[in-house]
Amino acid sequence: MTDEDDKPAGNGPQEQDAADNGAAEESQEKTAETLSAELEAAEARAQENWSEFLRARAEMENLRRRAEKDVAAARQQSLEKLAGELLAVKDSLEMGLQAARDENADAARLAEGSELTLRMFDQALEKFNIEAINPQGERFDPERHEAMTAQETDEQAPNTVVSVIQKGYRLGDRLLRPARVIVAKAPADSGDEA
Repeated sequence: MTDEDDKPAGNGPQEQDAADNGAAEESQEKTAETLSAELEAAEARAQENWSEFLRARAEMENLRRRAEKDVAAARQQSLEKLAGELLAVKDSLEMGLQAARDENADAARLAEGSELTLRMFDQALEKFNIEAINPQGERFDPERHEAMTAQETDEQAPNTVVSVIQKGYRLGDRLLRPARVIVAKAPADSGDEA
């Protein structure tokens, strides 16, 4: 036998390197294919997420527009109701003025018509939850009242409302206008001691 016959077939260093290189190349190809597939899957998920984001953003924008439209419609409807109530009061005032211009008008009928008009106006305010603030005799409240002046008196406790110059109004919990009032204060000592 020759020396070549004694060597095992395929176990040479060159053949081993070639086999290792082939396996490495095959592994790299599989890794590249796997990475490529993973990249494509990640890009597809990213595209889906982007599409979902755009849809959600469009939906939010549509909801915002719809809410703005609903608020505007509600505001318009409230204004229409208020205008309808105020027009009835205006009609009553016009009839009162026409009656006042009549030569045969008497003061009692005019006063009665004015009272009726005022009641109509108060009812219109009630329908819209507008409440008068008439604090006569109440303790002064700077949150709801505006003191126009202070008046010395011993008939009422200090810091109470002596009289109302102009009623205030509130809409629900919101103050539209404070009541303008005169507030009691303790009388000053006269200083006439003998």
